[in-house]
Amino acid sequence: MTTLPLTRHLPRALRHLWLDAADARRLLPAEALARLETAVQASEARHLGELRLCVEAGLPWGALRQGLNARQRALDLFSALRVWDTAHNNGVLIYLLLADQRIEVVADRGVSAHVPPETWQALADRLGAALRQGQPEPGLLAAIAQVSDLLRQHHPAPQGLPRPNELPDAVVLI
Repeated sequence: MTTLPLTRHLPRALRHLWLDAADARRLLPAEALARLETAVQASEARHLGELRLCVEAGLPWGALRQGLNARQRALDLFSALRVWDTAHNNGVLIYLLLADQRIEVVADRGVSAHVPPETWQALADRLGAALRQGQPEPGLLAAIAQVSDLLRQHHPAPQGLPRPNELPDAVVLI
C-alpha cells in the first residue's frame, strides 16, 4: 500500500486525529454498551455464530498515512479481534468508523457463502440511517437482530447441547 501525501488528505487526517475513544463513549454510554453486550449474548445463544461490534472514532496515525479506508480497517480488525478464528468460520464483525461516517460488515467464509454482499450492505445502510437520526443504540440492536436471524438460519445451535462462546461479547471501542 502506498503512503498518501498528507497535505492532500489533511481535512480527513484532522477529523480522524481529533476524535478519540471518548467520542465513541459519548455515542454509546456505559448503559448502552451493557444493553448491546446483552443483545450479543442473547443472539449467540440462538446460533453457532459469533458476533463482534467495533466502534472506532478515528483511524490511528499509521493507518492514515497508509491511506486505509473503512473497509480495509474493518478487515484488519476482523483479523486482530480474531473474528475469523471460530470453529465453524462463522464470525461477523459490524464496524463503525465515526470520523468517516462509514459502516462495514465483514463476515467469515462460513457465513458469506450463504449471505450475499447486498444483504450486508442493506444492513449497513439501515444502521447508517439510524446513526444519522441520532439513534445509534436502536440501530445497532436492529443490526444485531438481523445478523442473529441470518446466523440462526445458516448456523443454528443444536438442540440440547451447550453452545461455546468463542469470542468476547463486549463492544470494542477504539
